[in-house]
This record gives sequence, structure tokens and C-alpha cells, in this order.
Amino acid sequence: MTPHRATDPYDWGALLALIRRAFAGMEGVIDPPSSLHRLTVEGVAEQALRGEVWVIGRPALACVFLTVREDALYVGKLAVEPGAQGRGHGRALLDLAEERARALGLRALELQTRVELVRNHAVFRHLGFVQTGASAHPGFDRPTSLTFRRAVG
Repeated sequence: MTPHRATDPYDWGALLALIRRAFAGMEGVIDPPSSLHRLTVEGVAEQALRGEVWVIGRPALACVFLTVREDALYVGKLAVEPGAQGRGHGRALLDLAEERARALGLRALELQTRVELVRNHAVFRHLGFVQTGASAHPGFDRPTSLTFRRAVG
């Protein structure tokens, strides 16, 4: 399936529900809890206005938020419906992100993942991402997130 950009009017509530289902496996694993708990339907719609939201399927089976940051395109909320995982949707959205970065004249893709999500680290490394940093959420004296980058080819 080909990714398409989600714009108003769109069922932002259904998209938020997809992201929540896809991220449910992190519950009780990551500390602090995911920022997803603060994400609202209005926040998803706002992302579509100030950045980009791309989806695969109707209704959506997968999505990604893209936001321009200095020299990189930030990849956020990359989510695939649990029953549709392993079918290449995540890779297709990352390929789309690379196309968007090139079109915007950006040199890299950047994303963050939590320290505890070791499987995600391996997947991103397999897809050509390199860890470039670590950061701590407020109130933590240890890294809680890792930053990964991939040069745009």
C-alpha cells in the first residue's frame, strides 16, 4: 500500500487509537511513561498542520509524524497496527520519510526511542540508523531515550 498524507478532514480519533494500540506494549516497560498519554485528538490534528502526518491504508494500518528540525527530518509516532506488523508498513513509512527529507533539502532522518526498547534499537540499526546520543527526561539521573540518525541517501 502507498502512504498518503493525512490532512483535514480526517478521523484523528481513529488515528490516535491506532497509535495507542501500537504503543500498548510499552506500558509498564518504559520509565517514565510515554508522552502518548498526553497526546490528544487535537494534538494529532495540530501535528498535521505544523508538520506532516502520513498513513498507510483506509482505515489507517500505519502512520508516522514528520517534523523538520534544523538539518534533519524528525520521525515520530511511527506506529503499525499490531495485526499488520511485519508486512513492511514501517519500512515503507521510513522510505517515505527519506523521500520527504530529500525534497525538503535535509541531510538526515532522526528519531528517538526509549532505552528499554532494545528490540526497536536493533530494528533501527538494521535499517541503517546509528545511535548519536542519549538523553534523560526531567527528574531522571540516567538516560531514558536514545537518539538515532540515518543519512539521507
